[in-house]
Amino acid sequence: MKIVVRLPNWIGDSILALPALQTFKAALPKAQIWVAGIDWVKDLFVLDGTADGILRLLPTHQLRGLKENVRNLKPHHFDAGLLLTNSFASAFLFYWAKIPERWGYDTDGRGLLLTTRVRAEAAGGPRHQVDYYLHLVSRLGFAGPKPEFKFSIPQEIKESADRLLRSLDVNPQAPLVILCPGAAYGPAKRWPAERFARVGSLFQKEKNAQILLIGSAAEAGIAAAVSSAMERKPCNLAGQTTLPQLIGLISRASLFIANDTGPMHIANALRVPVVAIFGPTDPAVTGPYEQPSRVVKSDVPCWPCTYRECPYGHGCMTAIRAEDVYRAGESMWR
Repeated sequence: MKIVVRLPNWIGDSILALPALQTFKAALPKAQIWVAGIDWVKDLFVLDGTADGILRLLPTHQLRGLKENVRNLKPHHFDAGLLLTNSFASAFLFYWAKIPERWGYDTDGRGLLLTTRVRAEAAGGPRHQVDYYLHLVSRLGFAGPKPEFKFSIPQEIKESADRLLRSLDVNPQAPLVILCPGAAYGPAKRWPAERFARVGSLFQKEKNAQILLIGSAAEAGIAAAVSSAMERKPCNLAGQTTLPQLIGLISRASLFIANDTGPMHIANALRVPVVAIFGPTDPAVTGPYEQPSRVVKSDVPCWPCTYRECPYGHGCMTAIRAEDVYRAGESMWR
């Protein structure tokens, strides 16, 4: 069989889907397993090596993108498609591309477009996103031993990160703390820039750590605000790295401090110690899945709201002090 897997649209969700994809592939050792996703997630699987083939998709919020994706999928004559996405549009894409078997969760009114559908059953409480994806492949009949939540990268990616650090006068052998102050989801997920600056300064003072700021081009302004608030200036690479470079740099960190965002899950899958700062979202669903990790959050009556922007003063984030985050990181210091 030749099967295509539609990847989630977010980097964090795609990392969290890796155990499900590995289980699926192990259950079908003779099948060709391809993945299809938008640019910033498909590159993960170039590094990971899980997939037999990779297809680039355009965002499908416009008809032009949907038509182009159909043209890209059809010539491959896939026998089946697994949807790790929940949207109607992604199921319609597989239907329009005439993929005979279409498997996924029965969500967003798309049940009639699926040949085999799985109910997204309530789990009696919050279910982590890793387990949500594993539940899907299990209910489709592709159960197996639960794989380790781990992301492996080629050694040359790590060596390239070392060379980049040396070119920036950052000693790869010295303790490196990476701060990721952005969050693509929206400002409600972002801990204040001045708090990131304060915790970075604490690690400089108490642990003689080097501080590296990362983020997307859209988050460069947030990283600049953190940098400007620090007396000893960090190395700021926000908006200046490719995804492979970013992953390589994360793999070299002694500690990774971030909001609830995709790079946090990359660090966790690379087994880098993670401090995850949570505001409106639930760490039981999207928190770090493996150790070493710590979650820092405050209890407020409006939690969890999942708002992108907070209309109530952002108390869930402003109540978290730099000292709280520092202590969480120090507990894993090695």
